[in-house]
Amino acid sequence: MNPVLEFPITDEILTDFALAIGTDLQGYRNHVYRVLNFYCAVSGIQGLPCDAVQIAAAFHDLGIWTDNTLDYLPPSVRLANHYLDTTQRSDLKEHVSALIIEHHKVRPYRCAHATSVEPFRQADLIDVSLGWVRFGLPRTLIKTVQSTFPDHGFHGMLIRRSARQFLRSPLRPLPMFRW
Repeated sequence: MNPVLEFPITDEILTDFALAIGTDLQGYRNHVYRVLNFYCAVSGIQGLPCDAVQIAAAFHDLGIWTDNTLDYLPPSVRLANHYLDTTQRSDLKEHVSALIIEHHKVRPYRCAHATSVEPFRQADLIDVSLGWVRFGLPRTLIKTVQSTFPDHGFHGMLIRRSARQFLRSPLRPLPMFRW
């Protein structure tokens, strides 16, 4: 499988938030692109995933920057819902919200929209774990996607923000995780 190199909907959204994301833009964009490519591979999709997945991918971690928090799922959903309202795509709110809210669920997701939410959850975990968790994907595919869309400091940024979160709230060090 050759990586998908362009996700126009995702790029349009990320461009709108470029100032908020600042110097982390390339790292976040590449994370989103890796997640989308892993999503396609896990799902067996050739080409672009559905619009809901592309939209959710762009927004799934945005609250990190817009609200300066690791408890970023609610702000990310709020931003996505605003986007969906302003682009007359309100019919996608439930689907996009599920993709965002459940992407850090610890156990497999089996509720509404599971056929897209569960592979999205897996794809994000593949990327966040640097490919240590693979959900059956070949190492060569993971390495190809990683080299096509390099880290650009994304994982380092997550580690730094996680350390700050731990110092601020040691009893709630990773508030984005869901059981």
